Amino acid sequence: MSDRSCRKRRHVLSAGPFLRDRIRPEVLILKKEPIKKRKRDVDMNKVKKNKNTGEGVGQRLKRDIRQNKYVYLMAVPVILFYICFCYLPMGGLLIAFQDYSPTKGIWGSEWVGFENFIDFFNDYQFPRLLRNTLTLSLELILFGFPAPILLALLINELRGKRYRKVVQTFSYLPHFISLVVICGLISNFTASTGVINQVLSFFGFEPKTFLMDPKLFHPLFVISDIWQSVGWGSIVYLSAISGIDPGLYEAASIDGAGRFRRIWHITLPALIPTITVLFIMRIGNIMNLGYEKIILLYNPTIMETADIISTFTYRRGLLDADYGFSTAVGMFNSLVNFVILFVANKLSRKLTGESLW
Repeated sequence: MSDRSCRKRRHVLSAGPFLRDRIRPEVLILKKEPIKKRKRDVDMNKVKKNKNTGEGVGQRLKRDIRQNKYVYLMAVPVILFYICFCYLPMGGLLIAFQDYSPTKGIWGSEWVGFENFIDFFNDYQFPRLLRNTLTLSLELILFGFPAPILLALLINELRGKRYRKVVQTFSYLPHFISLVVICGLISNFTASTGVINQVLSFFGFEPKTFLMDPKLFHPLFVISDIWQSVGWGSIVYLSAISGIDPGLYEAASIDGAGRFRRIWHITLPALIPTITVLFIMRIGNIMNLGYEKIILLYNPTIMETADIISTFTYRRGLLDADYGFSTAVGMFNSLVNFVILFVANKLSRKLTGESLW
């Protein structure tokens, strides 16, 4: 605005209301930019306001419940589930320190202290059980954990939407097949007259009894587990990939980056937080393999490599009715898992900055 206009405006404003009413409105208008408060100033004002109200934690919680009552109602079934089926049964851990008898109950059974744990550690099968459990778990982590990541990367690179949906559907289907059916398929395919042996005979190889060879049990277990879970496990990674900004891929293409370089420099770095969290959770379950699939597949000829802590607990706890001993073994598994989870989470937070807590 010129000096002349400014003098004119000051003259008009200093005049009385009668004169100002007769001046054109355009003369009185000055363009002023709104003053924006800094975010820090606004936040500090909120903090001062909250301090002045003197509202306690209980009052804030009550107000939050009133405002979001439907969200809290949706969380009630989940909370009740964990209380009834996860936390209340933890009281049964007391029988790990007892010679438990169902007829006497928890309070009537004899207390034996750490005798059940000592019996487990002194058992002649303990070294074999621990070795088989850790070996099979590490093989599943080494070969099974990267498989969903690779599948998600391959599906993401497919251009045709219809073809991508078909591939995803066929990769998800094995997850919904019953474990009993899968073990039956493995037994039939690997039998002496099965499909695999027929293919081997066609190429001049001798037929093999796969489920009778202790050295072949681990490969069969790992391959079948990957086939069953790889599609379902890739869903999480595909969801994470869908959140990546497409502009990054466009800028990389303009700069001449090929498909492999885009995956290496854009997709994989974006997946690191998801991979880290899932890897920590997987490490935390290293002792929990489950006994169902192994029991459906193993036989006395492969017990040397197939028998793990879970199957041993099943035999002692359910078949021999030694509930105190089996509870002690389960408690040992849980403690080992917790220690490994804690250490893995701490190392991940130190090395990558990502952690569960």
